[in-house]
Amino acid sequence: MSIIKNSKLIVILGQTASGKTDLSIKLAKKYIGEVVSADSRQVYKGMDIGSGKITKKEMQGIPHHLLDIANPKRKFTVNQYQKLAMKDIKNIQKRGKIPFLVGGTGFYIQSIVDGIVIPEVKPDWKMRKKLEKLSNEKLFKKIKKLDPERAKTIDKNNPRRLIRALEIVLKTKKPVPELGHQTSQLSVLEIGIKKSPEELKKLIKKRLLKRLKNEAMINEVKKLHNPPAGESGLSWKRLEEFGLEYRFVAQYLQNKITYKEMTDKIQKESEHFAKRQMTWFKKDKRIKWIINFKETICLVDKFLLN
Repeated sequence: MSIIKNSKLIVILGQTASGKTDLSIKLAKKYIGEVVSADSRQVYKGMDIGSGKITKKEMQGIPHHLLDIANPKRKFTVNQYQKLAMKDIKNIQKRGKIPFLVGGTGFYIQSIVDGIVIPEVKPDWKMRKKLEKLSNEKLFKKIKKLDPERAKTIDKNNPRRLIRALEIVLKTKKPVPELGHQTSQLSVLEIGIKKSPEELKKLIKKRLLKRLKNEAMINEVKKLHNPPAGESGLSWKRLEEFGLEYRFVAQYLQNKITYKEMTDKIQKESEHFAKRQMTWFKKDKRIKWIINFKETICLVDKFLLN
């Protein structure tokens, strides 16, 4: 292989449960690379099973970055992510390796690929207190009116994200955030994994059954809420803010819903989440959507040799 320019970055993205992790390991082994995670829940310590965090064994010796770096009690911002991810990417490139940015959080990925400038909006506690009195439905209606594009991808059941989005819109008088394709120092190949809705539904179900086996995911949420002696846990409210598995397992443990309701809601909400992810990704026409591994190798070879 000819000399590879040290500005190369390969992005592996796709919907939840689509197989990003497996593909990234295969590619990182073949092309001598390291993985930088682009997942907004995997940054948090202790959130392993519910977020689908890769295990040491699954890593197969491939170094992984930006996992377990934040305390789940505190909000981890896109600004923080962008700074840390760019630092890791540059370090990997300096060592002559290929960085693979892997995940399904569209905002995280775009912050790196486009080098976007994200507005530093400080919390407005007075405004938040007013907004907290509104129902999720009313908050979502406000977002829809003020920023229809953000409304397409936001989790309308997550009050924390709804309030933060409104806070930014109302303070900056601009959409959340005002994004543009800024000049980036990186040469990027974006690879997207495409699955049919039927196939994805089955993959989500299979993954859910695996996470529920031996009550693994339920025990994880219990531990986050009530950790070993000497540590303070996460409130039920905070756990529910993380959405998907964490929201519905927390509700089940509070006896708000039955076990069957919990599993049905996780499945349904995961499918809705996958649709929101695709809505975000469809906006980026640079993504090369792949179906098989052979096709991926051809794309990567061409990109690295140019």
